Amino acid sequence: MPITFDDLLARARALTGTGRRAILGIAGGPGAGKTTLAEALVRELNGDGAPWAAHVPMDGFHLADAELDRLGRRDRKGAPDTFDAAGYAALLRRLRADEDGETVYAPGFERVLEQPIAGALPVPPEARLVVTEGNYLLLDSGPWARVRPLLDEVWFCEADEETRIRRLVARHEEFGKSHEAAVAWVLGSDQRNADLVAATRDRADLVVPGVVGRRTA
Repeated sequence: MPITFDDLLARARALTGTGRRAILGIAGGPGAGKTTLAEALVRELNGDGAPWAAHVPMDGFHLADAELDRLGRRDRKGAPDTFDAAGYAALLRRLRADEDGETVYAPGFERVLEQPIAGALPVPPEARLVVTEGNYLLLDSGPWARVRPLLDEVWFCEADEETRIRRLVARHEEFGKSHEAAVAWVLGSDQRNADLVAATRDRADLVVPGVVGRRTA
């Protein structure tokens, strides 16, 4: 039987059965539909009530362009070593500890500016499920290896290559690149990252087709 959105909702809810805060990771390559799925899950789980699910993307841990310039990595923005992976793992550890009834503030990412924004995403103490998503949740090298043990489950969001590439080109064009520059970036830097992420697929607890992002009729 194919996976439905209702199946995913039930599986996400079940992660909180122990009463402690749970963290669900959604991995996948650039343009695979991770953010769409995470936002849909959180929106549906919260409904019209108090927010007990929170969305914390990995993208808030992009290094700022000024630091990428200093390191000589600006032309590879989006690669594993252009993020503060250790900082991301530290945030996940703090979220998992769920201590003192405090609101935890996570950084967001402003796509118009293409820059991280500190303290943009509040996770209230009432949040029993945190949904985090990003490319490298299943990477097992360097500081990224600290991430997977902090997640209760990781789902791998997978889209066919034609769809994934089309989405990425459209995204880059939306935020200011010419069509030619968008295609060059997608088939160059983005594709190298996508190949790296694809190699982590077998470490996921569940593979989710990228089209499963809404409740079925």
